[in-house]
Amino acid sequence: MSRIMMNRRKLLTIGSVAGTSALVSGCDAFDGVLAGRSPVRNFMESTANGLSYRVQRFLIGGHSLAQEFAEADIRQPMRPNGITAPADDTYKALSANAFADYRLEVGGMVQKPLSLSLVELMTMPARTQITRHDCVEGWSCIAKWTGVPLSQVLDLAVVKSEARYIVFHCLDTIERGLSGEVKYYESIDLVDARHPQTILAYGMNDERLPVSNGAPLRLRVERQLGYKMAKYIRAIEVVSDLAAFGFGKGGYWEDRGYEWYAGI
Repeated sequence: MSRIMMNRRKLLTIGSVAGTSALVSGCDAFDGVLAGRSPVRNFMESTANGLSYRVQRFLIGGHSLAQEFAEADIRQPMRPNGITAPADDTYKALSANAFADYRLEVGGMVQKPLSLSLVELMTMPARTQITRHDCVEGWSCIAKWTGVPLSQVLDLAVVKSEARYIVFHCLDTIERGLSGEVKYYESIDLVDARHPQTILAYGMNDERLPVSNGAPLRLRVERQLGYKMAKYIRAIEVVSDLAAFGFGKGGYWEDRGYEWYAGI
């Protein structure tokens, strides 16, 4: 591992991240100020997340690879988590027909919007990787994933120069309330979107991706925690800003307090 040299300014930046994150996450003295979704709390979270993102980009860069493993390291089935059998009518109809009618819609800030079938995705050049899934709940699991690199799909769509983020819209409803259904969504930036290990996976452990693990298509973005890896993907939207989605934090769990950049 190469030695990382940091000057005084960079060390101070890292210290600022730690201090700000601690303030947001658990200091009782600030409970009144930081309670709920107050402007002060929003500012503190935004500052902490932004600094954390920049520091991690500095430390690991944009192209370093997550560790990959050998076949012998796969010692158990991939543990499902979150929604494992979407009850949505649209999803159940697609699943009943083995996803023959499934289409991945790619739109937003692209020159050539796409509508790709699962067969079309599976005939594109694929990547297979054996990686460790790290869950925010504290468990990890190693599995083999096969899919099309997201960069290939973006190149087909021709991303516009002003784009910054990729938003993943999912088929599963994770919450129902008076305001209606809330479907899962996530987002990553273009750096992670074009990373060689970022794939749209349709296979797991040499078989078709199971429903419990996100069939027909899920995201694998190997340098981040598991909640970033959206399952049951129905559409990809290329955007310049995340404010219009959910509560504007960039993902379902981020809207509820998780960090947007969940680097590991």
